[in-house]
Amino acid sequence: GLMIDSARHVQSVETLRGIIDAMAVHKLNTFHWHLVDDQGWRLEIKKYPKLTEVGAWRTPAGAAGRDPKTGKAIRYGGFYTQDEVRELVAYAAARNVTIVPEIEMPGHALAPIVAYPHLGVNPNPPAIDRNNWGIFPWLYNLDDSTFAFLNDVLDEVMDLFPSDYIHVGGDEAVKDQWKASPKIQAQIKALGLKDEHEAQSYFIQRIGKHLDKRGRRLIGWDEILEGGLAPNATVMSWRGLEGAIAAAKLGHDTVLSPWPLMYLDNRQSASPDGPPGRGRVVSLKDVYDFDPAPKEMTEVERKHVIGLQGNAWTEHMRTDVRLERMIFPRLVAVAERGWSPQTTTDWADFNRRMPAEFARLDALGVAYDAVPFEPQAKLSPGEGGKVDVALASSLAIGEIRYTVGGAEPTTGSNLYEKPLALAANDKLRART
Repeated sequence: GLMIDSARHVQSVETLRGIIDAMAVHKLNTFHWHLVDDQGWRLEIKKYPKLTEVGAWRTPAGAAGRDPKTGKAIRYGGFYTQDEVRELVAYAAARNVTIVPEIEMPGHALAPIVAYPHLGVNPNPPAIDRNNWGIFPWLYNLDDSTFAFLNDVLDEVMDLFPSDYIHVGGDEAVKDQWKASPKIQAQIKALGLKDEHEAQSYFIQRIGKHLDKRGRRLIGWDEILEGGLAPNATVMSWRGLEGAIAAAKLGHDTVLSPWPLMYLDNRQSASPDGPPGRGRVVSLKDVYDFDPAPKEMTEVERKHVIGLQGNAWTEHMRTDVRLERMIFPRLVAVAERGWSPQTTTDWADFNRRMPAEFARLDALGVAYDAVPFEPQAKLSPGEGGKVDVALASSLAIGEIRYTVGGAEPTTGSNLYEKPLALAANDKLRART
């Protein structure tokens, strides 16, 4: 499957349709939709309108947050109406793609707490923090009224999404505010809990019981293992494979989504021509080489691995085209590894089929990053005033053909075999 983060940056419904089309072509059947985070609440909830009236909007940090002509603050954001969600769910279902919504808790909750401050631990939540990325300490409190709020939200979510699974997040819940709050500490003691980790487990298990009443299954990031796992919970393992291994040993199902290989916000190559991302390079081959059958698991435990998922976190993906270029073609490798038998890996054959994959994406109107396939030039001083030019593509796939003089390279052009010695005013063009 694929996760798209619509909280940090919002995508158009049209773009999401196109990505769903591309998923269906590659037999990817689960679209995990990250709708809530500190930076924004993206789903219309009828009972709590401030979630989108307030929580869906922010002023970007730095120069991006000011109109260069007037100097006034620019508001960024948006949300999906319930009618838009119903239409997208139906569109995906017609293509055998299930949309699994994610409503983050107990952490990554600044946007709803800014909208409704009584949901948090401390008063006066800093709305300005939503302009930045990172991990924030703003958690929901443990009041019954907060659980009532979340149950109401999840009821509307379940009315919109018929998926078996509802994702509740559970990751990166910094416990500082819970630790510092006399009220929270008293509640932890009254509930007979040992510490804040058990408090999070209590929180997730209480939510899980509400989902159970509606016949749904809880899924969350691997932190939901801490303090005790909710019955029937499925673990999405992102901090490596340890969470998946632990869940399987406990008899729970798991989805493999480990950082960094399944994190599509990492750059695909070191080329400056590619879309920006996090500093680490995770190439198409890196994704292809991922083994979705961890050797640390027994055959029985591997049966609990129910899927593989790529994650598109969008802090660095401000536009829809940039999102698509970061997802593709690496998501093709996710599909290939997810559906192939464990013993079937053939990188050369996968490469051979990539032109056909690009043709499919072109036909669908979905952007992709071809930069890693194209040659990059490295220049160094040569003899007699010449410039030595070394050509290589980051994926080292295929052969490089080149021309000197400006003509478009073809399959009949010169084959690159070693560095070229060129005059400073020569015009070199090369293609893989």
